[in-house]
Parts: sequence; C-alpha cells; structure tokens
Amino acid sequence: MKNNSIRTVVATGIGAALFIIIGMFVNIPIFGNTSIQLQYAVQALFSVIFGPITGFFMGLIGHALKDGIQYGSISWAWVLASGVIGLVIGLFRKKYDATKGVLTFGNMIWFNLIQLLSLIIAYGVVTPIGDKIQFAQEWSYLYAQGFVAGLANFITIAVGGTALLAIYAHSRTQSGSLTKD
Repeated sequence: MKNNSIRTVVATGIGAALFIIIGMFVNIPIFGNTSIQLQYAVQALFSVIFGPITGFFMGLIGHALKDGIQYGSISWAWVLASGVIGLVIGLFRKKYDATKGVLTFGNMIWFNLIQLLSLIIAYGVVTPIGDKIQFAQEWSYLYAQGFVAGLANFITIAVGGTALLAIYAHSRTQSGSLTKD
C-alpha cells in the first residue's frame, strides 16, 4: 500500500506540473476565456494509468495553479470541473485498461463514452452552477461556454487521449505474451 500511495503522490505532482506547462504554453483560444486545452489528453492518460485519485488531483491542483499563475485569479468551478474529468475517466479505467498492452476498438469506444460522460458532468453541471454562484453570469452564456469547452475537450481527448493510450498500450508487454522455453 505504501508504494502505491507514493506512486500516486509522485504521479499527481508530475501530472499537475504537466497540466500547468501544457495549459499555459499550448492552447488555442476559441470563445471568451475558453480555449482548446491539450493538457486534458495527458490528464486522461494519467487517469487511466494511475487511477481516479491522481486524475482528480492532477486536474484540480494543475488547473488552480495554472489559473493563479496565468490570470491572477481562480475560477473554482472550472478547477473542480478539471478534477471531475480526471476522476470519472479514472473510475472506469478497467473498461479500457491500456496497462495490459492491449487497446481494442471496443476499449477506445468505452474510453470515449466515459470521457463524454465526464465532460457532460463537468461542463453541463459543475461549471454553469459554479460560475452562476461565483460570478452571477447569465445561464445562456454559461451553457454556451460549457458547450464550446466540452466540445473542444471532447475532440482533444478523443484524438489526443486515444492516441496517447494506444501508444502507451503498444509500449506495454501484453499479458501472457511471454512463454517459457
């Protein structure tokens, strides 16, 4: 258990650092303060490999620090949404476990269905309600911004996250592939 908790803490720290660096230097603005954020593909990979706790805290810590450094203020609804994305993808990681050296088409479908579910929760529930409470913005704007962010992140994770999972799976030895001569 001790090694597992150390592994989780180290993976969370590295993941949060990657979230900050990628989020600050590799993004494409598309709507208001919303942009295509490539760090979500990396967060998805970390969530699958290291689990829901790492995925949650990678998004939560990474997003909070990135916003604080980059903007000087933190939008807590969006920070929590990033955590939720990692948590949900990590919770269902057994459906698309790439650590065994195999990533089938069915695994990819499951991965993308679950990431869609995580984005619906994050940007259809968490961010609109949180921003309404924190900033008192109009519902129509909040849902439009959430839809655009969710769509951009869905494409990012579907393309980048699936590719990263496939590359990772191919780098692993398949279970049962080694035989004793």
